[in-house]
Amino acid sequence: MRTTKDRIRHTLGFEIVGLIIFVPLASWLFGFDIHAIGLIAVAGSIIATGWNYFYNLLFDHSMVKLRGNVHKTVPIRLLHAFLFEGGLLLLFLPMIAWYLGISLWQAFMMDITMATFYVIYAFFYNLSYDKVFPIPENHLATQFNR
Repeated sequence: MRTTKDRIRHTLGFEIVGLIIFVPLASWLFGFDIHAIGLIAVAGSIIATGWNYFYNLLFDHSMVKLRGNVHKTVPIRLLHAFLFEGGLLLLFLPMIAWYLGISLWQAFMMDITMATFYVIYAFFYNLSYDKVFPIPENHLATQFNR
């Protein structure tokens, strides 16, 4: 399993790179001022950062319990990303509608677009992260058994 330091690096990297890509793209796509989209994105990022840490910790513990390891296949990575984003979808909908002064339907469509972006982004970010920062084999068992 990953160390706390590694999980913090993973989470911060995910959020910072995601914001750098998402904010200008969303501003252009949705036609809102970059500052309005930026504020929504940063607020969402703060909530998502806390959720990301705890969600990944719980997901890894569940994997060890169910599979005996934390190796994530492509189907498991897809499930991981969809479950994560599904929870965030429910949290962000009212916030988006209220702040941007749009209907819940418009906020839902915007949120689905954001979730789609982040599902795809999460999949590739996590694949890349696992390659750049692999988990040492001997660390898998010792970290969980502490």
